[in-house]
Amino acid sequence: MNNETNILLPTASVDLFLKDKETTQAAQALMNNWRFARVTVSVEEGSVDTAIASYKETKSPNLVIIETDTTDESFTKALEVLSEHCHEGTSAIVIGPVNDVTLYRSLTAMGVSDYLVKPVPLETLSDIIANSLIEKLGAKGSRLIAVVGAKGGVGTSSLTQGLAWGVSETLKQKTFLLDAAGGWSSLSVGMGFEPSTTLYEAVRAASSQDEDTLARMFFKANDKLTVLAAGADPMLEASIHSQQYEELIDLLMVKYPVIIVDLSGAVPSLKRTVINRAHELMLVTTPTLPSLRAARSLTQEIKLIKGGDISSIDLVVNMEGMIPSKEVPNKDIADALDMKPSVTLPFDAKLFVGAENEGKKLTGQKAGADLVNRLLPIARHVLGQADDAGLNEKPVTGLLGKLLKK
Repeated sequence: MNNETNILLPTASVDLFLKDKETTQAAQALMNNWRFARVTVSVEEGSVDTAIASYKETKSPNLVIIETDTTDESFTKALEVLSEHCHEGTSAIVIGPVNDVTLYRSLTAMGVSDYLVKPVPLETLSDIIANSLIEKLGAKGSRLIAVVGAKGGVGTSSLTQGLAWGVSETLKQKTFLLDAAGGWSSLSVGMGFEPSTTLYEAVRAASSQDEDTLARMFFKANDKLTVLAAGADPMLEASIHSQQYEELIDLLMVKYPVIIVDLSGAVPSLKRTVINRAHELMLVTTPTLPSLRAARSLTQEIKLIKGGDISSIDLVVNMEGMIPSKEVPNKDIADALDMKPSVTLPFDAKLFVGAENEGKKLTGQKAGADLVNRLLPIARHVLGQADDAGLNEKPVTGLLGKLLKK
């Protein structure tokens, strides 16, 4: 499973018309995969002719997968007939009996997105489908990094801002920084801007695809770092819905290779949604018992959400040395959480409080730059899976588009 597709997939529909028993079992198993929780998967015994008959009566899905026993001209002609009954935006994948490069090139030239040889194992099938759905978002290659604290006061917001500075300055990546706390956000103080909008206004602009209005809500921190200048939200009123926030993230991921979200002040439903979508999660704790207990509980919940997989979590132990006699050693932390800390950072009150109060970037001081550099391997790990040439890809139309436009 690659890191790019190891996320909660967007709401979509996928129809599979299959005959092979092993491939059918793999397709049916998708329904129990946490990544496919919002994907409607329909598995039917049949072929391209079955699909044609089906879409004469019903609307075609986001993705249709066809198994065939023949790869001659009659099959490609049947695909052309199928395209006439599919709406523009439907993608197609073909599963065939032989490994034929010429056939593969012929099908992709027609607009079919991929050709697989049966039987198709579960991992291959799930990744191929996930990749196709992610391409539809126009966010292929983009990376979402979420940062969450085990509890309040562990330095989550400061580290999130430091990470954003480091990714944009040192790694030279076009980066967007979001704070999900609404009116409780301290981002404007730490980054040195006046809040000019609310999360509600931002998600409303994203929902209506009003990019011009949304762009006026941005604060340009440097040539490669952009921040949503929110924070003017009422503090005691209901927050936005998590689905609305996800629409904002979807829109931003089309434009920015790296999205970093501070979840420290977010409501639980929003935290859950972003954690599900994130390619990497930075979980910040201090080496104190109350914080570590909260980190363990949160890790267990995330493990349940993600089907037992916690490989995308990086544990960051912050403020080491603040109260040495009351702190848990790293070895004991690893034993208690079944996870080794990815990074351990020293306590430096003057650095963090000074940077936040004066609105100066953490990397502006040598001590801050050194600290941020210790976080950057986390970002490098995430970005290492990306094809740099594809980081700013625009949305693509359905891969049956060429057939549909004939």
